[in-house]
Amino acid sequence: MNAPERIALTGIRGAIVDLDGTMVHTAPDFHVAINRMRSDLGLAPIDIETITHFVGKGTENLMRRVLAVDYAPDDVERHFEAALASYMKHYVAINGEYSSVYAGVREGLDALRAKRIRLACVTNKPIGFAVPLLEKTGLRDYFELVYGGDSLPRKKPDPLPLLTVCTDFGLKPEEVVAIGDSSNDAQAARAAGCRVLNVPYGYNHGESIHDVDSDGIVSTLLDAAHLISA
Repeated sequence: MNAPERIALTGIRGAIVDLDGTMVHTAPDFHVAINRMRSDLGLAPIDIETITHFVGKGTENLMRRVLAVDYAPDDVERHFEAALASYMKHYVAINGEYSSVYAGVREGLDALRAKRIRLACVTNKPIGFAVPLLEKTGLRDYFELVYGGDSLPRKKPDPLPLLTVCTDFGLKPEEVVAIGDSSNDAQAARAAGCRVLNVPYGYNHGESIHDVDSDGIVSTLLDAAHLISA
């Protein structure tokens, strides 16, 4: 189903916001850390556009996709642990150094907070990377809750993280909207019974966000805030 461009959302009391590709342009960080890892493994660098298409399903998937550029499936698994360890070392060293907050994010979060919408950040990024990035970008204090990809037994597109936030907030899923840049966010929201808005400027595995089933495409988080009301 194609997503509608805009739709007003009423009865909303909570918002779950994605991180990579939604609030922060983190692909440049991935690009640097991945190519440093590839250098450690004796592999040639790859371009940022290719890496961007691999982002969204967690660090383990990212590593396997990056290794699959050079290796057959069996060799990917053989090199996986070394690649992951190298990547984690390099990423923690540069986390946030090359990233930037997207336009409209701070204004959108301010507007949602002014409407007394409770805010949570749910990302597939490991929590040990997510919280420092939120702190470095000055976004951490907007959120009552932050869940990373390793905070719970399952990550997006599984609905568990979104349902956990609903439980923590004491809200019904239909009172909560997820805002993200990819099919992961939309699928998790649909499965949880939440509403969902997508931004068009993120990663979404290199696929068009217009092909994702959602309640609307919004140009910025501020645009999303204008459509949301209690």
